[in-house]
This record gives sequence, C-alpha cells and structure tokens, in this order.
Amino acid sequence: MKPGVAFGDHIYKEKLKRYNHSDFFGKDYPVRGTWLLVFLLAGVFILFGRLFYLQVIKGVYYRYLADGNRIKTVNIHAPRGIIMDRNNVPLVFNTSGYRVTVDGKTRVLDNEEALELIAKGEKNIETDSQRLYPYKDVLSHVVGYIGQISEEELKGSEFINYKGGDLVGKLGIEQRYEKRLKGRSGKMLVEVDSVGKSIRKLGQTDAAPGQNIFLTIDIELQKAAYSAMKDVEKGAVIVSALNGEILALVSKPSFDPNLFTMGKNYKLPVDSTYSSLENILLDEANHPLLNRAIAGVYAPGSTFKLVVAAAGIENNIIDEDFIVEDTGVLRIKEFSFANWYFTKYGKTDGLVNVVEGIKRSNDIFFYKLAEKIGVDNISKMAEKFGVGRKLGIDLIGEQEGTLPTTSWKKEVIGEQWYLGDTYHYGIGQGYLLVTPLQVNAWTQAIANEGMLYQPHLLKNPKSEIRNPKGRQTSKQIQNTNDRNSKFLSEKTISLIRKGMIESCQPGGVAWPLFKFKVKSSKLKVDGRNFLKVSEGSASAQLKDQREVVVACKTGTAEQGGEDVLPHAWITLFAGAFDPEIVVTVLAESSGEGSNIAAPIAKKILEAYFEKK
Repeated sequence: MKPGVAFGDHIYKEKLKRYNHSDFFGKDYPVRGTWLLVFLLAGVFILFGRLFYLQVIKGVYYRYLADGNRIKTVNIHAPRGIIMDRNNVPLVFNTSGYRVTVDGKTRVLDNEEALELIAKGEKNIETDSQRLYPYKDVLSHVVGYIGQISEEELKGSEFINYKGGDLVGKLGIEQRYEKRLKGRSGKMLVEVDSVGKSIRKLGQTDAAPGQNIFLTIDIELQKAAYSAMKDVEKGAVIVSALNGEILALVSKPSFDPNLFTMGKNYKLPVDSTYSSLENILLDEANHPLLNRAIAGVYAPGSTFKLVVAAAGIENNIIDEDFIVEDTGVLRIKEFSFANWYFTKYGKTDGLVNVVEGIKRSNDIFFYKLAEKIGVDNISKMAEKFGVGRKLGIDLIGEQEGTLPTTSWKKEVIGEQWYLGDTYHYGIGQGYLLVTPLQVNAWTQAIANEGMLYQPHLLKNPKSEIRNPKGRQTSKQIQNTNDRNSKFLSEKTISLIRKGMIESCQPGGVAWPLFKFKVKSSKLKVDGRNFLKVSEGSASAQLKDQREVVVACKTGTAEQGGEDVLPHAWITLFAGAFDPEIVVTVLAESSGEGSNIAAPIAKKILEAYFEKK
C-alpha cells in the first residue's frame, strides 16, 4: 500500500504506544499514591474521632446543654414562717406576689407590677410571696423587715447555704430568727418550646415553709404604748413582765416596714411617719431604723438613784436612819451643785432620809450618799443590776452603754476622778450612759426582790423555770456573785419600794400617778396592790373603779446646753407589792419626767389593767 500525502512516513515506520499511568505520575508514582491514601485515612479518622469525642466523651455535657434549651428550672420560693404574739395573733402575713432579679438586684412585685413586666416580654419573673406587716409603724422595731442579702452577709458563716438574690431578715425578729423563719425553697422542671413557652411539667421538689414563732408581745398593749407615745418625736417604751418577757417595745421615730416589701403600688396610711423608703434611709438626723429601746444610750437622770440607794443600803453604809439636810445647794470652791426643788422653786426639803430622798428625788441627799459610798462601789452594784453590759435580749444591735469607774476615767479620758464627778454620778448624770432596756432591768430587779432575768421576745415555755414565788421565768442573768441568788436584801427592797410608792402619791414628784385609778371590776381589792375607791359607794360611775398602788421613779436627765430640753424618764412597777408589769418610758429632749414621761406611763397602765 502506498501512503498518501496526509500521513508522514513515521506512521508506519514507528510502533504505536498505548496510554500508560506511569507517564502521568512519573517515576514517583508509588510515593505519591501512598501520601494520598494517608491523607484520606487521616481525614476519616479525625472525623470519627470528633464524633466519638462529641457523642461519647462530651456526650453528657452537650446533652445537658441541649436539655437546657428545652428544660427550664423554676424556683419555688418557700413562704416565711408567721410571727405570732403571745395570744396567737398574727403579726405578719404572707400574700401572693412575684419576684424578679435585674442586674443582680431582687425586687418583690405585686400582681400589677408583674403583669406590666410580663406584657413587656419579661420572662424571668418567679412566683413568690410578699411580706405584709399589718401593724405598720406600731411594731416595726420588733418584727423588722426583709430585704436582699448583701455581699457582706454572704461572706458570713451563718449564710453559708444562701445565694445572691435571696431575701433575708434585716431588722428585729425577722433578722434575729432568720434561720427559723426562712424555710426551704423547692424547684420545678418545665419543658419549653423554642420561644420559651411552657409545654409540660417534668418534675417538682416542693418547698417547705418556714417555722412559725411565738413572741411574748401583747399586740393590744403594744398598740396602747405606741398610741401613748404619739406626741413624742424620739424616745422609747419598754413594758416587761417580772420573768423578763417583753410585753411591748416601742421606738420613735418609727416607720412602715411594708415600704421595704410591698412594691411601688403600696398605699401608705395617712398617719405614717415616713412617706417613702428614701425618706427612711436618708433621715440621718433622726435615724428611724435605730431601735432606741435597746441601742440608744442616754444619761438616766434620777432613775439611777434607785441603784445608788441600793449600793448604800447593801454595803451597810446607810440605813433608814441616815439623814441629810437639804441646804438647797452644795458648794465646793467655785463649783455649786443644787437640788432641782431649790433651783425651780427656791425651796428645800429639810431633813431627808433614803425613803424621802427617793420620794422627793432629792439631789442633795444623793450627792452626799454618792460621796459616802464612792464611785467604784456604786459601779459594782450597778453592774449587778445589768448596767455596763448587754442583757442578752434576742434582738441584734443591743448596746452596753458606759459604766464609769475611777480607772475608766483615767484610761479613757486621761484625767483623775473628782468629787464633782461623784456628785453627778450620784444623780445619774456625768459619764454614765444606759439604754432604756437597762433602766427597765434594774427596775425589774427591785420589783422581783433582787432577781434579774434575761429580757426576751421569744416565748418558749419549755425553757422556762420557776422562781421562788412560783412564777414561770426565763433563765436569770449571770450576776457577779451567784447566778441563782438574790443580790438585794429584804431591807433594801422594802426601803426602796416605800420611797417609790410615795413618789407616786401626793407629796411625791410623779403627780400624774397620784391616786391612780382604773375602771375594772375584775381587779380584786386586796388592800395592798388594789384599793377600793371610797367614793364608789355613793356613785355608780365609780363603782367599778380600783386604785392601783404604783411604785415609780421619775428622771430628768440634763444633756447639751441650757437651750436643750432634758430627757424625760419614768420607770415603775405595778402593783407595788405583787408586781405584774414593769414600765419604762424615755422621751428624748422633751422636758421633765413627771410632766412628759409620767402621763405616757399612766396611759399604758390604764390599757393593761382595764383589760384584765
């Protein structure tokens, strides 16, 4: 065959070559193929390894995250325990409400507030109960209020199981008995859809409500004491039983604790002391959150003369025959120390013994008596009465006050003790500072024949013991001698009580309590504590009246300059021979004890005895 012009000679001269893969890969074909295989296997291994890590090793974690998107935990807040008075009357209530936490701050909401936030798309609202205080200003310093736990509180060991946002007691019984009242919160698991809407409940741990507690407070007497103090801007009242139970405790100015718990729609009563929460917190002049009954410290004035008299009699320095002549004024060099009666009326009381000294609150007698006893001996007796130390009432914030001695003045003031200091000390002035609770305690010790009991608000019959008269009592306060012994003799009690009784009778100084009468046919006339009103036989209106024999001591404690009114005091017990209650009243910067404090105490006594 002869080739044509379209093909070259080489077509039929050279061998035809087939396509060979080795030409594509070249001479390195075996190495490159191995690397490709390695890469493919490594990719598969990494893929399956990642799947194993996510599904097996971290499976639980990611299942938890997935459930977190599907399952919602709802807190069930436990209602706090109810606080009752001694007659089982509720002093607080739990009402329906809600709470929300925004930027770490917890707010309790009422129904209206909660609906407003829900309408705006808020999803973190939790069901809760609001704490309602029905007695408002009347009982604020006793029950206290609740608020969000602080960072400082969270650091304390007593709040070890608490977390930020929890509501805790901030004052009064709510604070002191927080652990009992708190309760244990529960939880509810809810399945939700992609937009957070609940589909069904998956499980629930029920909340356990807090423990109810019972107080020694008599709410009717508490209301009477608060009402009696209506014209006093700053002051305190304590009414106690002889076993240390606190029947009423008032501190002024007061406040409505509902402002801390009931939300912005809470409507204040018209007679509330403060119109807003801000006004309470910003009132640095009056400090409404200060419980003056246990934390206010003041010069006790002439109420301290009871302690000075006890020091003189118990140390056998004086007896009923010890006499001092009232000269109106004592002069030591350029200093003068006057009796109030001489200063006010230019008169003197003549020859004065210890009974007359208490009856007339004679300063000259107690100047000379204090000089005879000596400051350190007075302070030793005062310490037995509970002065200069905490008495242990079950409220947080109690103060010790100041019990001066010669060494105390040298150490604290840097000066020696002078005779003028002793004179001032003898009438309850100078460096001596006490709380109203301490004044009530030393009056209780006299009424209780020399036995001092720990003041308390929690009523717990199981822990009570009986004193020699058969009354149920709480544990006694540790005295400097024997815990369970009387530290006053019958002679001391008899003389002091006689002076206190005469102080409340014509010729004494507590004029509002002269021939004190109440209307109560249930009071049995015994010729000692309760006397028949002689006019009653001729007048039907007076038929049910009884004269109550009261033992009292007023006090007018100077403070500040001449332009500042003194503190007005009165402390008393009734009946005088078989006492039932002890009443102590303080009205800061108000005037004389007989004019200001005594009428308040009279109203409290009327409320107590007329309901019997």
